[in-house]
Amino acid sequence: MGGGVFGWGRGSSHLPYTLTQGEDGAEGSGEDDSDEAPDPCFHYAVLDQAWRATNYSTKNVACDRSVQWKGWYRLFYRGKTIQMPERCVKKEMCGTHAPLWLVGGHPRIRDGVVTRKVCGNWRNNCCLFKSPPIQVKACQGNYYVYKFVKPEACHLAYCAVKANIHFFATYPANISGKMNTIVYRKVYVNEGRAFNARTGVFRAPFSGVYQFFFSTQTGGSGTTDLWLVVNNYWVAVSHSHVQGSNSVGNLSTYMTILRKGATVYVTQNRGRSWATSASNTIAFGGSLLMVRKI
Repeated sequence: MGGGVFGWGRGSSHLPYTLTQGEDGAEGSGEDDSDEAPDPCFHYAVLDQAWRATNYSTKNVACDRSVQWKGWYRLFYRGKTIQMPERCVKKEMCGTHAPLWLVGGHPRIRDGVVTRKVCGNWRNNCCLFKSPPIQVKACQGNYYVYKFVKPEACHLAYCAVKANIHFFATYPANISGKMNTIVYRKVYVNEGRAFNARTGVFRAPFSGVYQFFFSTQTGGSGTTDLWLVVNNYWVAVSHSHVQGSNSVGNLSTYMTILRKGATVYVTQNRGRSWATSASNTIAFGGSLLMVRKI
């Protein structure tokens, strides 16, 4: 069999398949001169189906029980490598009724091949469907391969999370004195749901490169300091100082590499920040620029 790609519609059991494709896109010969099993990081099928994304609602319902799974698979979204979600996905997403997500998180490269549980969300129970476990391996080049198996029922399908993480939130009132964590009340963007509007804390869902911004508008005479706090360390300040009845704003940015699970929030250390329900002068936002293993 060559390295061709075969299309797969929802009603078909054929999968897109690329034989022995490495990170650089080159196809191998499919032959293994050693007695060991071929490394799945270089022997996998390409699974690039946009309807598997966590932001894709149910239209034509898919069921992975009808698929003849064979070997290892690498997930893509429109040509970009992605991975399975590690937390509960809303029902009726990922092009199916009960989306399947990975329990226990992804392995590290040194872990080799691991076995992970898979759950499907339904009836307000993130793990109502306990699908048969699958095997997962982390590969050099920041991607994973999966050995999928048939789920226990229909309609369940393996989910793929887009690594698009963006958020923008504001505080629509004045802040005087110290506030340990600013709980931004108006959330305009929260793609990837990594920002918690109830606590004001952003938690990194992936290891990678992130960029954050935060701002203040000083109201009245004096000095106002807002600090960006990463894993409980104060790392960057938005500082403004005015005299008299003037008002001045300040926007600060900070770029860093974070491990998955890192926390980021903003604290006001001193001063008086001015804002109204119609202004965006006290703001906090950020984006994932690149997924990267640390």
